[in-house]
Amino acid sequence: MNRFLIAVLSGLLPACTTVSQAASLVDVAVVSRVTGQRIPVWRHHDRLYIAGSPGEKYSVLVSNRTGARVLAVISVDGVNVITGETATPAQSGYVLDSRGRVAITGWRKSLSEVAAFVFTALPASYAALTGRPQNVGVIGIAAFRERRPPRRRPPSISAQPYPGFGSRSDASRESSAGAPASPESDQALRKSEERLGTGHGEREKSQVRYTDFQRATSHPGQLVSIYYDSRAHLLARGIIPGPQHAEPNPFPALQFAPDPRG
Repeated sequence: MNRFLIAVLSGLLPACTTVSQAASLVDVAVVSRVTGQRIPVWRHHDRLYIAGSPGEKYSVLVSNRTGARVLAVISVDGVNVITGETATPAQSGYVLDSRGRVAITGWRKSLSEVAAFVFTALPASYAALTGRPQNVGVIGIAAFRERRPPRRRPPSISAQPYPGFGSRSDASRESSAGAPASPESDQALRKSEERLGTGHGEREKSQVRYTDFQRATSHPGQLVSIYYDSRAHLLARGIIPGPQHAEPNPFPALQFAPDPRG
């Protein structure tokens, strides 16, 4: 049986923009720790985007929608936020209790400490500084249901007594796999010095403990991808609608003759 992390404390945050899907296991939001508000999500060509600002700390808020425990494996820029490995859904994650939620605020350094998530220029991102800049600009969540032990069946007249639950096998662990990169054609907008990544910020207290969890399936029950970049980039790429400017009118005072006064 695999061991995973479970949050000891998780703060309650005001309801706002959340990534939610029908029949999903979890809801996901990215929260600005500067404003305390959830960052608005924009949908473009079936992808989800948020706009960040350099130097802005953020957290990934995951809420369990089910009445049972779920496992959330979380990656930022293609890197597992707990282990620092190149991310795959088979790796370590956070276990959420029934209807529980947790705010993941940084890269896990120990059971009591994280290095804060902070938007930064791509070359200063944790992924780039560890030689993996290819998938910078995306947050991923792979959610799993927990395996339930089989129910003991009542024996029939001719059947032998039920032998028990049997042994449990651990979930397999893959070597490494990157998160899908966002395909972009405009090279001028995607120069590395202009793109946003997630840095390895200052150390902060964040208490967790180990818990046992066995996945019901080897494949996630839900996958969420949230892409991010600066607001200027998202505006230039047409992902965030720009302000609408009215065309100038050559005769702005054109009207019919009014009635005389008095």
